[in-house]
Amino acid sequence: MITRSQVKKVQDRAVELYVQAGIVLTPSEKATIEVAEFGLDDLEHQGLELVVYINMDRYCAKEMTLFPGQTCPEHKHPPMEDRPGKMETFRCRWGKVWLYVEGEPVSHLKATVPKGSEAYYTVLHEVELLPGHQYTIPPNTLHWFQSGPEGAVISEFSSTSTDENDVFTDPRIKRMPEIIED
Repeated sequence: MITRSQVKKVQDRAVELYVQAGIVLTPSEKATIEVAEFGLDDLEHQGLELVVYINMDRYCAKEMTLFPGQTCPEHKHPPMEDRPGKMETFRCRWGKVWLYVEGEPVSHLKATVPKGSEAYYTVLHEVELLPGHQYTIPPNTLHWFQSGPEGAVISEFSSTSTDENDVFTDPRIKRMPEIIED
């Protein structure tokens, strides 16, 4: 859980990264940045900040920030009803991102797996994304990603997003934020 005042502070930090990346947000977008803290009470290490531009029945566009060393935990987007699961393309806009997907594992990770969660990071095929680089993740594919030492801004272009249906390797994770008014 996270308090409303904590959310506001995190949103302000995310806006600073968007400014550094040259991403212009409207006042409404700044006020509605989603803080995904995953219910782990460890936002600095496992978390993500998102702006959803559009999410329709056929496509979705988002902007995401990761603070320095912040990780989006391992998960996949499973098939839903008549859809094969979300396909997404990540494009690094600013900073550096290490994306891990299914495939041949690297012998030495550039990312640092968050302490106490090592068992929940199982895919170790590394893709380094620098500004202008992009990678497309097929539906129902396990993946996780972490920013480099400066943080990162990533654009996501995908099929419809149903975040509440994401399947995380770590059973403790709650994808939808629980905000406490203070």
